[in-house]
Amino acid sequence: MSREIFSSEEFDFAADLRRRKLIDFLFSVAGMLSLMLALITLIALLVDLSSTGLMRLNADFFTNFPSRFPWRAGILSAWVGSLAVMFTTALCAIPLGVAAGIYLEEYARKSWFTLLIELNIINLAGIPSITFGLMALGLFVYRLNLGQSILTAGLTLGLLVLPIVIVTTREALRTVPRSVREAAYALGSTRWQTIWHHVLPYSSGGIMTGVIISLSRAIGETAPIITIGALTFIAFLPHAPLTGEPPFVSFQWLSDPFTVLPIQMFNWLSRPQPEFHVNAAATGLILLLLTLVMNAGAIWIRYRFRKKLKW
Repeated sequence: MSREIFSSEEFDFAADLRRRKLIDFLFSVAGMLSLMLALITLIALLVDLSSTGLMRLNADFFTNFPSRFPWRAGILSAWVGSLAVMFTTALCAIPLGVAAGIYLEEYARKSWFTLLIELNIINLAGIPSITFGLMALGLFVYRLNLGQSILTAGLTLGLLVLPIVIVTTREALRTVPRSVREAAYALGSTRWQTIWHHVLPYSSGGIMTGVIISLSRAIGETAPIITIGALTFIAFLPHAPLTGEPPFVSFQWLSDPFTVLPIQMFNWLSRPQPEFHVNAAATGLILLLLTLVMNAGAIWIRYRFRKKLKW
């Protein structure tokens, strides 16, 4: 009787093992097919944009202002505006997001209030970007009278990517073993000394990866930028941040009007002439390559930090 029970249990175990292996195999196949579909889509997009707009990628295209003549039009004001907006976004989102992530993970006590904050941060990460644009239009443009400026765009995109920076910072901090903190406390370090000298160096790779990925999302956003009034045609550059007279630093560029690469691309696509569509394809190719380079940089930084930690 006991032998029959043992053989029956052994048979059930073998069947369950085969079922689990089959599920793992099917999941692997589904994941590989999804990955191949995404790669094929990306390659098709690159090939289509390259075949259409690669002929326009020359020095004049980067150094000319937009024009009503398609062969003279360039993206000088667009890429300068994108750099200015991204710089402002980084200054607004990175310090605040990293500090908030450190506080929630290392200092905040677990309570209903912190749980409510965490839940709202997760929800904010999934809100459509147009909602941030409408909020910025009412708050920054009309209520605070910041106007349709680079500062308004930077604050808007900063709020857009802030939840992503907070979440990735917390996830990076969680990867640091608890034993590292306990060892630092045992040697007499304060909590801040432990975070600054031990936790942050170990988690900086993950934090930087999350920051770069969030900025690569922000650089391609169009809906919130259109909502706050980005110009579709601009033939001048913002004021220089550095001057030849004391105090040698100027913040006037923050209040200047602007345009960015997605807006310039949208403007050219709305034109009926096919020559402008070629310019839009070239701009889209630049934007896509820039996003891929930023994501590749994030992967490289994560790899380098992980390799350093192994040693």
